[in-house]
Amino acid sequence: MNNTTDVGQVAVYVVLGLIVLFVVIALVRSVRIVPQAVAILVERLGRYSRTLDAGLHLLIPFVDRVRAGVDLREQVVSFPPQPVITSDNLVVSIDTVIYFQVTEPKSAVYEIANYITGIEQLTVTTLRNVIGSMDLEQTLTSRDQINGQLRGVLDEATGRWGIRVNRVELKAIDPPASVQGSMEQQMRAERDRRAAILTAEGVKQSQILTAEGEKQAAILRAEGEAQSAILRAEGEARAILQVFDAVHRGDADPKLLAYQYLQTLPKIAASPSNKMWFLPAELTGALGQLAGGFVGTGGPATASTRAPGTSPLGADLPPVALTDPSEALAEARRQSAAATADATGAGTLSGLPFDPSVELGQRPGSGAVRPPEDDEDEPRA
Repeated sequence: MNNTTDVGQVAVYVVLGLIVLFVVIALVRSVRIVPQAVAILVERLGRYSRTLDAGLHLLIPFVDRVRAGVDLREQVVSFPPQPVITSDNLVVSIDTVIYFQVTEPKSAVYEIANYITGIEQLTVTTLRNVIGSMDLEQTLTSRDQINGQLRGVLDEATGRWGIRVNRVELKAIDPPASVQGSMEQQMRAERDRRAAILTAEGVKQSQILTAEGEKQAAILRAEGEAQSAILRAEGEARAILQVFDAVHRGDADPKLLAYQYLQTLPKIAASPSNKMWFLPAELTGALGQLAGGFVGTGGPATASTRAPGTSPLGADLPPVALTDPSEALAEARRQSAAATADATGAGTLSGLPFDPSVELGQRPGSGAVRPPEDDEDEPRA
């Protein structure tokens, strides 16, 4: 009797325990806490019922069932390198990175089985279509264009999946090794060409600046020489004017001028560069003026032409001591003969053979020579 009672009580306790366990399990399954940025899809009796947002929610036990939880944050997926053929039949490996976000959890769960795989395959096919219409150079230099085309195609295709593609980036574009070597050589040649161009431009600018400097220096040098020549000419002009004024103030007569003329002839012949000395035709006239002056009275020929009561010209000049006229004439003739002898040793006189019979004051081929005394009364101006 007692054994039967004990067995009944144990059975009651077991049943009560099972009921409590069922209630606890039912309560646990009916209460669901959804975290932030996560959406939970609930099915009731196998059909979509509602989407649970962040917070505390109650479900009907054994009637409502959680189908899936969807992350609503922006996700980044990097796909492995994909071989792509360009329009010039070169195989390149391209790594892509996709930035996307789930905007409609229901579509992301019920419209496609695995949206990550779908995005990857769609990226590969779109990338091959885009790269297939470009050559290698365009592929390497048109990353932004490729990114924009990929984003447009992916965003249009994944819109019905409840996914928004934010960005598409090409992480790496790796051409074949042989093409990389050729590209490096081309780049090196291009850099060498640019360096040569820059060097040539520098040399050009340097030569231009040097030529400009030489031009300015030559202009300044010419201006300096012109100014120097002008100043020298002005100085010589002033000297000539002063000498001319002094001669006229001293009232020089033809005898003094002829004497100065005879003294200048030896200086002309004394230059070592003279290989031939031409005897001037005016030498006879100069000697005649000098001789004629000494034959006369010996006074100045123009002294009597001065106005009465006026001081003679050259009165304010210091007195000049002159040598005896006969001695000066003899000395001038000796110097002239010596110069003539020196000149005949180096060449000919006036292009003709030297004739020692021709005396001073006579030209070859002119016939008789007028003696200097014939001109004593006709002073030359």
